[in-house]
Amino acid sequence: MEPQRGEVFQDNGYVIDDDGFREHVRSVLARIVMPNAERWEAHGKIDTESWRALGREGLLRIAHTGPEFLRSAIYLDELGKLGYAGIRGALGVHSYMALSYLELFGSGTQQDQYLTDARQGLRVAALAISEAEAGSNLACLATRAEVTPEGSFLVNGEKRFITNGSAADFFITLVRTDNTSDKGILGAAGFLIIDADLPGIERVRQPMLGWRSADICTLRFSDVPVPADRLLGSSGRAFSQIMKALDFERLVAGLLAVGGIDYCLQTLRSFVQDRKIGRSALSGKQAIRQQLAELESDFALVRQYSSYAAWQQSHGQLETLTASILKLKSTELAVIAAQKCLQIHGSAGYLEDAAASRLYRDAIGATIAAGPSELMRDMIYELG
Repeated sequence: MEPQRGEVFQDNGYVIDDDGFREHVRSVLARIVMPNAERWEAHGKIDTESWRALGREGLLRIAHTGPEFLRSAIYLDELGKLGYAGIRGALGVHSYMALSYLELFGSGTQQDQYLTDARQGLRVAALAISEAEAGSNLACLATRAEVTPEGSFLVNGEKRFITNGSAADFFITLVRTDNTSDKGILGAAGFLIIDADLPGIERVRQPMLGWRSADICTLRFSDVPVPADRLLGSSGRAFSQIMKALDFERLVAGLLAVGGIDYCLQTLRSFVQDRKIGRSALSGKQAIRQQLAELESDFALVRQYSSYAAWQQSHGQLETLTASILKLKSTELAVIAAQKCLQIHGSAGYLEDAAASRLYRDAIGATIAAGPSELMRDMIYELG
């Protein structure tokens, strides 16, 4: 059956489109992101006007579900191909990870108050889940929201590794809401929308090895007053909310990583073709060709699987197993590819400002965020 004009469709396993959407994405990213990428890396975050410019171009409001999610898959792929994990992390967390909680669990009023502005880039979103002792193990959650006599919340605690931490206008925040529950995290936690301008919030920049433009911070909440109507869904539902949202988050992380691998391999291909050893290109060396062939083969498999995962999401059928496999295999292949890229570049690739160095220090971060590789393997074993 021939695809209709404007329809996003599958062709040979790759997510493509027939109305120039990919070219539109490339054009916008080339105009708004790439001229500023190095400056954002140096300053540690995306500037306010660029958030708004991306919003005006419609790239912050692409669908999370249904057939139109395939447009999101295109966007995430192109975002990954920019070669800056910090930028793709900041934009991915805002549009897909933090906002997914509002999309999935927010009331109509909450969505009206936050989603419209966030999709236009007028307000930046962050997701505040991780703590010093509560990363993968949410049973150790310490940030607490005490219910006041008036029915509002008073929040105290600390969140770590928060992307968009200093730029965010609001935080989707996991808190313990019932200190007396005997059901652990299952019955004692919820998500609050916490406006960043409330009193009692301190933001401290948290420099990382890579992801330098992701604006990663520690957040400290000291008696932060949060209105009762900022609770997403009902208290005690956090565990089921996280489980549903994390599948989507891992899908997004996987799609971004696939684009990142593509960029890495393109960088490596160009280098070995241009780099001369004597009178011969480096690409003429058998050892180099075999290493690239191995990477290309693994990448073809991961890319094909990413299309399958995107198809599942577009049909409302995303499985935890699929999301976990994609996240594990794509992020770990990104590390392997980045290491090879740096090694083959040699000393020039090890320079602080070299693209190969940035790829190398960025790649490992994705194997930790949204669930470390060790957790993915446990889940895959249990679900397989």
